[in-house]
Amino acid sequence: MTDPTANQAPPEATPQAPPHAQVLIVDDEVEHAEAMADALRRPGHVCTIVNSLSDAEEELRHGVFDVVVTDLVMESEVAGLRVLELAKQLQPEVETIMVTAHGDVPTAKAALQGGAYDFIEKPLDLEVFRNLVNRAAETVLLRHRNTALQGQLDAAYGFEGIIGESAAIRQVIHTIRLVAPSNLPVLIRGESGTGKELIAAAIHNYSKRAERRYVAFNAAGQSETLLEDQLFGHVRGAFTGADRDREGVFEYADKGTLFLDELGDMPLAMQAKLLRVLETGEIVRLGSNESRRTDVRFISATNRDLQAMCKSGQFREDLYFRVRGAEIVVPPLRDRREDIPLLVQHFIGKYAAELSRPRPTITGPAMMRMVGYAWPGNVRELLNVVQQLVVMVEGDAIDVRHVPEHVRSDETDESPAMRSLAGVGLDKLEKEAIRQTLAMTSGNREQAAGLLGIGERTLYRKLKEYGLR
Repeated sequence: MTDPTANQAPPEATPQAPPHAQVLIVDDEVEHAEAMADALRRPGHVCTIVNSLSDAEEELRHGVFDVVVTDLVMESEVAGLRVLELAKQLQPEVETIMVTAHGDVPTAKAALQGGAYDFIEKPLDLEVFRNLVNRAAETVLLRHRNTALQGQLDAAYGFEGIIGESAAIRQVIHTIRLVAPSNLPVLIRGESGTGKELIAAAIHNYSKRAERRYVAFNAAGQSETLLEDQLFGHVRGAFTGADRDREGVFEYADKGTLFLDELGDMPLAMQAKLLRVLETGEIVRLGSNESRRTDVRFISATNRDLQAMCKSGQFREDLYFRVRGAEIVVPPLRDRREDIPLLVQHFIGKYAAELSRPRPTITGPAMMRMVGYAWPGNVRELLNVVQQLVVMVEGDAIDVRHVPEHVRSDETDESPAMRSLAGVGLDKLEKEAIRQTLAMTSGNREQAAGLLGIGERTLYRKLKEYGLR
């Protein structure tokens, strides 16, 4: 028996349907604009038609588009180029296609150098035109998907080692992205153990100085003379034992980034010298009268209240304003408890890999105790506790009995919900852990199972068992 479709071309529906895009069509020839719109509406694109440069600017300022199709020559010979310029300025993610007559091809090619996606000549082959717009729309969609995926990866695996998806951590990461490309000095504030050094390194890695040195220096617990030597260096004979010249960290970090931790512990006399260096860009080595130019991106951090120290005379107000070009406040772990499951799972995997042993799971009740603890030592303390759990646990699961006593019996937590769990049966604790984790993940079972350290099938079974939806 012969297949009647054997010699027929595959149906049009076989290829994957193009994404439905928002398309702005700019053409002063009304009929031509309508013909292009009709061709694009067939595969499902949503088209907005305007017939002048001013209307195009209005739409680009107030609408949202994926693709712009513009005639090159309208009320002026460069009107289409102006539309391209506006699109790049007002909606940088948009792709622009130029429609041109044969004689304007050189100008259209020049538009490609200005960021146009492609150009097409009149008279239009509508099928070729439709495919061109489809490809541009797919390019935009892919870019959006990659951006979204990167955001998910940042949340799941950390941004430069900064792990979390709470609003507070997202704001920190957002600020890092904003300030990193500039030379603005940055002051990072937060309690000890919150990860201020990770933020400083992230700023450097996303800056224009990323290929240069990143130098971290801690100012705590050093005498004024030693601190000055460490920061600015010395020349031979400056003091007993100075048998050769030595550069300080400012010179060593030249053209790169210098991260000065524990700024609030710096003696007042050294504060004045640091202020001078930041204002002039010049250092003077101990034992020398010769100044040397340095060019560093300056980032500092402290766990102290510098404003209060300024009022009490312990910190120079002029230095405070100098180092506080931008400020990033790192929240303590107790104020971003929703990030604790991510951190716990990350550190479990990290230390299991280091020990070359199977990754243990962590039960819901155990995770609840980790979330309920106040973590006065912040991420640093959490890291140490998880390392201890992975090293000491026997078997393939970390349960409540493995959690250190001071974490299980923490009395510093002020959460009534957590205090009310005392004496509650493990089954109820597990049910509550599952319920809260599902709420945290907006019902995403795959993510919830990962945070709870159980398989999806196990989670599904427990949902039925506890009557959760």
